Amino acid sequence: MGSAPHTRRGNTRQRIQDVALRLFAEQGYEKTSLREIAEQLDVTKAALYYHFKTKEDILKSIFDDLNRPVEELIVWGESQPRTLETKKEILTRYSEALAGAAPLFRFMQENQATVRDLSIGHTIKNRVVTLVNLIRDDDAPLTDQVRCFSALFTLHAGMFAMNDVDGDPEDKRKAVLEVAVELVTRAHDPGAGTGA
Repeated sequence: MGSAPHTRRGNTRQRIQDVALRLFAEQGYEKTSLREIAEQLDVTKAALYYHFKTKEDILKSIFDDLNRPVEELIVWGESQPRTLETKKEILTRYSEALAGAAPLFRFMQENQATVRDLSIGHTIKNRVVTLVNLIRDDDAPLTDQVRCFSALFTLHAGMFAMNDVDGDPEDKRKAVLEVAVELVTRAHDPGAGTGA
């Protein structure tokens, strides 16, 4: 019984995050107030303040929670040899992490200027650069470096571009991943896929 308040607090924190992200996506980050979030949750603003002092605190907490698999992937990737299998595993796990964080990435896509101005914008850019460095060989020709950058951006863009295409979301994710893997495979082994 002693852990019930902690569990309840965790549930409240999650509810705050879910409602805030929905409101941020529906009406924009700038137009959403802490008061509106509290009203949607049917709690006082003081109760909301207990968990989060600002909208940016809420957004950062959502980002941190949903981005944990990416942080773990980076740590794992940095300890692995730079083989094609490692690079494919990085892309696969990153694709899965993006799918798990889809609501956050949709918000970020629709609120790019806001995200750029917030502290998470810089963090996102650094994480993407780190991931590219894990799948790119240091001495790769420029065209192969572009392929590696393009592979990651294919995963990002695929989340949005494929929304309007009919089909199962998991099948679409796998199709986008396949294209990203082809790009990295070609960069890892420039002779691959040329038909030569």
